[in-house]
Amino acid sequence: MDIYKTREHPRPQPVRDALFVDLRPESDISRELSQLSGWALHKVNSLEEADTSLLQQNFFVGVAHIDWSDPSIHQELSSFFQQHNQIAWIALIRPEYLRDIELRRALFENFYDYFSLPLGDNIDNLETILGHAYGIYHLQQLESDDKGINDEFQMVGTSPQMLSIFDQVRKVSKTDAPVLITGESGTGKELIARAIHQRSKRSAYPFVAVNCGSLPETLIHSELFGYEKGAFTGAAQRRLGRIEAADQGSLFLDEIGDLDLNLQAHLLRFLQEGTIERLGNNTPMHVDTRVIAATNIDLNKAVEQGRFREDLFYRLSVLNIDLPPLRNRGEDKELLARFFFKKFASDHNGQLRGFTDEAIDAINHHTWPGNVRELINRVRRGMIMSDNKLITPQDLNLSSEVVSKTEPIRTLSEARSEAEKRVICVTLDRFNHNISRAAKALGVSRVTLYRMMEKHHLDSKENGQPPLQHT
Repeated sequence: MDIYKTREHPRPQPVRDALFVDLRPESDISRELSQLSGWALHKVNSLEEADTSLLQQNFFVGVAHIDWSDPSIHQELSSFFQQHNQIAWIALIRPEYLRDIELRRALFENFYDYFSLPLGDNIDNLETILGHAYGIYHLQQLESDDKGINDEFQMVGTSPQMLSIFDQVRKVSKTDAPVLITGESGTGKELIARAIHQRSKRSAYPFVAVNCGSLPETLIHSELFGYEKGAFTGAAQRRLGRIEAADQGSLFLDEIGDLDLNLQAHLLRFLQEGTIERLGNNTPMHVDTRVIAATNIDLNKAVEQGRFREDLFYRLSVLNIDLPPLRNRGEDKELLARFFFKKFASDHNGQLRGFTDEAIDAINHHTWPGNVRELINRVRRGMIMSDNKLITPQDLNLSSEVVSKTEPIRTLSEARSEAEKRVICVTLDRFNHNISRAAKALGVSRVTLYRMMEKHHLDSKENGQPPLQHT
């Protein structure tokens, strides 16, 4: 097996590994590929050597220089790339072979992309596609530099915002100070909390999650602090609270902003003194539990309104992590969609191959009010609803209409005004410009409708409509 590194780049960059399967070694394709920057190509000249290399090393991308001239090996080639679909294959093929429908089907089903030979000026495009494929398949395979981290708690993202979050997680994991995670619903606050726990020295001990908004006020005290036998009617035996159950580990308090003020005082005491008292027992007990809290509300505003204790707020927010909404995470939307597609693919017998270009455009332009939770639901829906090998915008229940980059940007005020004018015009047309009936349908008075028509310069003369009717 030959291993050769590409030419030096003017600006040093990490060298990434790729498997290069060259089934036409007599060609000069190796010379062309030497122009790639930042890649170490591990060259093999047969499918048998490729099998061996894939067993010895974990590759995320592969480049295959395919010889399609011998029909007797077509099935062998297709089977090989279908079997090794855990990496992103990019085919290099002579253009005359592309007339073969069998080859086109094999490329469609088993390859991330392909390039016609000779590469010529396309070498830069190949370099870009290799980088993109490497990033996506790296994330999809849940590979982590942190040994022993549970795959379930992996975080996905390459946007500057998420790279900053990952850096913060690494830092706060090294301490025992309380952490406050803020962000909109569905952004993955519990995932971040679990990641902090799994990367901390407490990872061998329990991670206990409590949703403060889902428990009745009458139960949450006993849930958090526990109770003794006979503490109240129905307390037939001693029960440990969630705080005590998380001893030596981490306690995750989700929706902390919904915690009752009385319980906030008890929680504050625990954070200050490290002790709790079970219901029915006045003896303080020391508990070593790290608290990680999360909320989707503005706690500063809640403090101002008297709904949250200021002293508890400062105790909890020693370390802050603010999760960005999905709409602000750039290309992470596509990465996450492909990540969850790969994660759920085993449920669909391998029939689905991915997303159409229109679906990716729709994913990138959707505002995602439900954040990552909504994206997961739509991807799962698309995988169920799809009748083809590629998921469409209709399968995802997303609009395929994408705003043109050349379209002028309007303010919200301008957009509202345009929508208002359109609704008035449609309503007037429906009621044959009968002002009373149109006003009633719009839920406004006749005077208000006249004013709105004047505002938008709508009158019967200007619009070529029959005279306005009154009742």
